[in-house]
Amino acid sequence: MVSCSSSFLSPTLRAAGSTRSTCANDESGLRARAGRHSSGVPGSNAERARFTALSRNAFRDEPDLIAAAVFDLRCIALRDPAITSLLPPLLHYKGDVALQAWRVSNWLWRHDHRDAALLFQNEASNVLQVSIHPSATFGSGVYLDHATGIVVGANVVIGNEVTILQNVSIGRDSELPARSPRIGSAVYIGAGASILGDISIGDFAKIGAGAVVTSDVPGGCTAVGNPARLTNCPETLPAAFPQYPAASPELRRGSLAP
Repeated sequence: MVSCSSSFLSPTLRAAGSTRSTCANDESGLRARAGRHSSGVPGSNAERARFTALSRNAFRDEPDLIAAAVFDLRCIALRDPAITSLLPPLLHYKGDVALQAWRVSNWLWRHDHRDAALLFQNEASNVLQVSIHPSATFGSGVYLDHATGIVVGANVVIGNEVTILQNVSIGRDSELPARSPRIGSAVYIGAGASILGDISIGDFAKIGAGAVVTSDVPGGCTAVGNPARLTNCPETLPAAFPQYPAASPELRRGSLAP
C-alpha cells in the first residue's frame, strides 16, 4: 500500500497541502472551513451561524484538526483514480465533509460540550447519511469512499490511512459489558461489511465486502464471508507505520486501546 506521508507525494500535492494548512491558520481560512461544514445544516440562518462558530472555535483551538484534514485530502488524492484535481474532493466529497464534521463534534465531546457534539453529529448524519459518534476516535489520512450508510458507533477506535466504503457498520455487539472494535492502520474495509464487538483488526488487514467480523483479525490478513473467515495471512508485516498528527489523545499516545 502506498503511504500518504509527504515523502510519497508529488510536489503538486505537497504544495496543495501546505497551502491548505496556511490558509486554515488565518481568520478568513478558518471562516471558510467552518462555513463548509455548516452550510448543509438545515434550519435558520441563526442555527447555521451557530454551527459555523462551533467549527471555527474547534479549528482555532486545535491546529491538529487542520493537520489531520490535510492528510485526509492527500490520501483521497492518492487512492481515488477518478480524481483529476484536489478541488472536487475538498468541496464535494461527502465522505470528507462527514469526517471533518466528526472532527468538530469530537472536539466538542472532549471539551465537555456533549449536547452540542451530539446535535452536530445528528445534523451531519441527517444531511450526509453518515453517522459517526462523537466519542469515536479516528487517525489521519482516513478515506470514507462513497460514504453513504457508514455507521461508526461510540468508542470505536480507527487508526491512520484507513479506507472505509459505503454501508459499513462498526460498533458494539449485544454482549455485555459492551466494548467497541479497534481498527489498526492501513486497513481496508469493503462495502457492506460489519465489524462488531470487543475485537481488534490489525494493521494492513482487509475486510471483504459484506463480511461480518466478530473476532480478531491479525495484521495483514483478509477476512471474508459471514461469519468471517481468514485468508491470505502474511508471514511478515510491512515495516512500522509512519506517525501522523492525530486530533485525538488516544492516537497521540500511540494506543489503540479504548
